[in-house]
Amino acid sequence: MLSPRSRARRARFALTPVALVACALGPAAQVWAQQAPAELALQPSPRLRETFPPEVRGDLPTFVEGGNVSGRTGLETVIEGDAVLRRGDTIIRGDRLEYHQPEDLARARGNVRINKAGNTYEGPLLEMKVDAFQGFFDQPRYRFLRNGAYGQADRVDFIDNDRSVVRNATYTTCQREPESGWSPAWILTAERLNLDNESETGVAYNAALRFFGVPILPIPVLSFPLTDKRKSGFLPPTIGVDSVSGAEVTVPYYWNIAPNRDATFSPTVMSKRGLDLGGQFRYLENSYSGQLDANYLPDDQLRDRDRWSYHLRHDQAGVAGVPGLGLNLNLNRVSDDNYWRDFTSRTTTAGSLTERLLASDGVLSWGAGRFSMTARALKWQTLQDPQALIVPPYDRLPQLVGRYTRQELPGGFAAYAETDYTHFRSDRVLNNQPNAQRAYTLAQLSRPWQAPGWFVIPKLQLHATQYEFDAPLLANGRTSADRSVPTASLDGGLVFERDTALLGRNLIQTLEPRAFYVYTPFREQNFLPNYDSAYNDFNFATIYTENAFGGNDRIADNNLLTLGVSTRFLAQETGAELARFGIAQRLRFKDQRVVLPGTPPVTERLSDVLLGASLNWDPRWAFDSTVQYNPKTSRSIRSTIGARYNPGNYRVVSAAYRLQRGFSEQVDIGWQWPINDLWGDRGRDLGPGRGQGGGRWYSVGRVNVSLRERRVVDTIIGVEYDACCWIGRVLLERLQYSPNSSNKRILFQIEFIGFTRLGTNALGTLRDNIPRYQFLREQVDPPSRFTNYD
Repeated sequence: MLSPRSRARRARFALTPVALVACALGPAAQVWAQQAPAELALQPSPRLRETFPPEVRGDLPTFVEGGNVSGRTGLETVIEGDAVLRRGDTIIRGDRLEYHQPEDLARARGNVRINKAGNTYEGPLLEMKVDAFQGFFDQPRYRFLRNGAYGQADRVDFIDNDRSVVRNATYTTCQREPESGWSPAWILTAERLNLDNESETGVAYNAALRFFGVPILPIPVLSFPLTDKRKSGFLPPTIGVDSVSGAEVTVPYYWNIAPNRDATFSPTVMSKRGLDLGGQFRYLENSYSGQLDANYLPDDQLRDRDRWSYHLRHDQAGVAGVPGLGLNLNLNRVSDDNYWRDFTSRTTTAGSLTERLLASDGVLSWGAGRFSMTARALKWQTLQDPQALIVPPYDRLPQLVGRYTRQELPGGFAAYAETDYTHFRSDRVLNNQPNAQRAYTLAQLSRPWQAPGWFVIPKLQLHATQYEFDAPLLANGRTSADRSVPTASLDGGLVFERDTALLGRNLIQTLEPRAFYVYTPFREQNFLPNYDSAYNDFNFATIYTENAFGGNDRIADNNLLTLGVSTRFLAQETGAELARFGIAQRLRFKDQRVVLPGTPPVTERLSDVLLGASLNWDPRWAFDSTVQYNPKTSRSIRSTIGARYNPGNYRVVSAAYRLQRGFSEQVDIGWQWPINDLWGDRGRDLGPGRGQGGGRWYSVGRVNVSLRERRVVDTIIGVEYDACCWIGRVLLERLQYSPNSSNKRILFQIEFIGFTRLGTNALGTLRDNIPRYQFLREQVDPPSRFTNYD
């Protein structure tokens, strides 16, 4: 027994062998034990340890403290009055605590509280083995660190450090309010809960989910995640309403095949169509990864036929053990021409470039040093509309490309060579030109001179092309053709800098004039079919290039000079670009003669003026614009103006104006904003709905309007309600897929925080359509156990 003097003050010990001797010998040994650790040096660590490996748990010391400590060395220790036992990430408190060292057994009574790595349990009686974390807790109240969930039960049986069984349990994440009569908005009740922190999942037996007292999900067995970790089992059902397919109900099943493989089976009942069988398979290996999506709808009641689609993506490096050899597959196919109209969102998910063009593309590539080669097969599926036929692009079956690059030739020269062989195939009726085999070679030699403040790059190019057609050309009856086109260019610019100040900020301003001259003699090409060429977009990237066309069927004849100047304002402290302004224009010395079929030649000596500006002066604001201006008509030909206001979390408004005179004029607006701000409730948004005595409303949406046609094209408008422990979302979606037809959907979702989501995938729609949309409960880093260390 300890002396009366030691009982009068609070005692604290580490139950290492030395401390156990001190506990038996009394105050003199206690002083020695307190002094001995002073000789130990603390080791620095970048952060406190969140977990302890199993191999070191047995060597961790046990610390006890309380108003009265007594015991026998190596046998038992009894702590009374504010008793505390600590070992590693486990803390046990109570009015009375007995610790039996041989069995590593702790018994606690009266106001017992366990903190296990941030998870807490409170109740009247506990008995458990501390290191193994095996035992039981009577009538506990518990709270879990990872998701803030809590509840109470008749009993908890601790199986080990990660697993426990809770009897007659409740589970919710609603924060308790002080008013009398309060009850959580949602609560899960179960006869038994099996909790597994290692797999981070829970299984409830004879469970019922109640929302505002109404049972909405009674189910005999329910598996749910404690975190976002993957686990096999049924996922929450999704429910939706589509103007074409009717009511839709999907009950997905997730199969966690292996850490690097999984599959999801998603059968969907459509009230107007039937049963659609959908699935997804994903895989990830050291050298390859991929995903397969497939759907099969037998006997579609609206189309009276079977409907199907698939999308396969596969990326692989080191094929067949060959270094530098890679394989990339992107395969897309659907059953019929109406698929894009009936399943718009599904077609987009499949990764198509447009809704009516589906590409199946396979690329085998190899690279080593300065050499690289690719072999490609590309085949298009064109989904035709009888009222709006489109000309299908050409398949490439096959395409072979070789490239050579060398930047360190003698005398400072740099060289580049590219050769391309492609067999083009397509529907000759719709394209009205023969299929062909085309061999193309580009050789390029340049001599860059570059230094701080200036650069000059002269360049020579030679384009050589050979065609073999499978039918005579309509223009001249030839079945073959060839062409050789040389090009010379000179690119140069200066960069001036000066320190300046503007609006109270210290800045670096640059002035960057640039001149680009290109000469390409005329070679007759207009009789050649066009397989892959198109006009380049007119912007600041293409105005300083040699060829006005993309692709290899047209090499523009040029004798022109491009002049431009830009200025930038950079923050002196960080070098961040706060503003940029630019202007450029082309001066043509002779008429252009090489054109694409159906387009007139360019005869204007002065091109349109290209104007650009971007502003990021304040992190909350962003502005970007590009304007193509015609000085003769004093009108803009093309304009793109975009702005964004993002003053804080969950507050963003973006707007874009796009004009292509004579073709389209559109305004696109997207937003996410707390509706509570409208009545001055701004201070509660420290974290969405976090126990602030009321929920928060958010308006979300995106609207695309055609000013030329005076109609709304696409619309997504909805609201989100964050009520602390649950979030409700309702969206109205209208997507236009033809001038007279559109698809409408109602998406609604209830998210029970830390438990599950019911309804449609509204979150995916918001993320894909609203620029900078922010999830209301996005957790970047898991919480630390030291945030709840007591």
